Amino acid sequence: MSISDDLRDELAQIAPERRCCRLAELSALFHASGAWHLRGGAVAVHLDLASSAAARRAFALLRDLGVRSEIRTYRRRAFDRATRYQLHVDVDPRALRLLREAGVLSASGAPLERPPKRVVGRSCCRGAYLRGALLGAGSLSGPRDPHMELRASGLEGARFIAEVAGRSGIELTVAERRSHAVAYAKGHDAIAAVLALAGAGDTALRLEEHSVLAAIRADANRLANADEANLVRTARAAHRQLEAIRALDLDALPPQLAEIAELRLRHPSASLRELGAKARPPLSRTAAHRRLQAVVKLVASEE
Repeated sequence: MSISDDLRDELAQIAPERRCCRLAELSALFHASGAWHLRGGAVAVHLDLASSAAARRAFALLRDLGVRSEIRTYRRRAFDRATRYQLHVDVDPRALRLLREAGVLSASGAPLERPPKRVVGRSCCRGAYLRGALLGAGSLSGPRDPHMELRASGLEGARFIAEVAGRSGIELTVAERRSHAVAYAKGHDAIAAVLALAGAGDTALRLEEHSVLAAIRADANRLANADEANLVRTARAAHRQLEAIRALDLDALPPQLAEIAELRLRHPSASLRELGAKARPPLSRTAAHRRLQAVVKLVASEE
């Protein structure tokens, strides 16, 4: 299963008790995936959903609010032939009242591109609206380089989703596509914030764990690369020191330089700190480096 399927499964398990939250979730479902039809003078609508979990959640939501619906399936014509789920609703007087209350239809019965602000007046309702938008037409890729999109039928609908998230301090970007519009987010922090607000704590934790592991892995790689670079520099410096020492008459050197030169000859791969520890009395890393540099300069001056 993809992470989008896991997300929808998790969100579908949430059943808010407040009527205002149910209306907000239902409003988002219809704005994200609703399609309207006129059949024989009567208005009908269906929700086109990507998963059985989302279809069952929408069916239960409508049933709890007193509206009957019917679930049907079909296969997409795309190459993957994926199964899609349609929830058909006959807009009878009871359904019409509910859809008006949820901000899906206007007072005259016309579909609204975005609901009135009263639908998301409370923070709990804003979370419910984002949950409905994710269930209706949301997608999530990741956990590596995560990308989230919440689809809407038009630009105003996508802007409304961004405004809902923005009221909770979450920034979403709005973009218009050929046949629809989206509010989207990239990066672990913004996506995790949307998921947490919608109630998908497990999926948010999954992304957060991947983010932490990726950061640890990046730090380890940086440290390993730094260690490798240090080893290369140390090896090259030791090689230059050995070449200089072999070109000198150690007996003619001052005692301090002769000592460090002999230590380098006996321990060609030792670090400066290790060479300094072997001197008598012991030297600091800086002092050992200074004396070896003096040896190298002696050769350069003779040349």
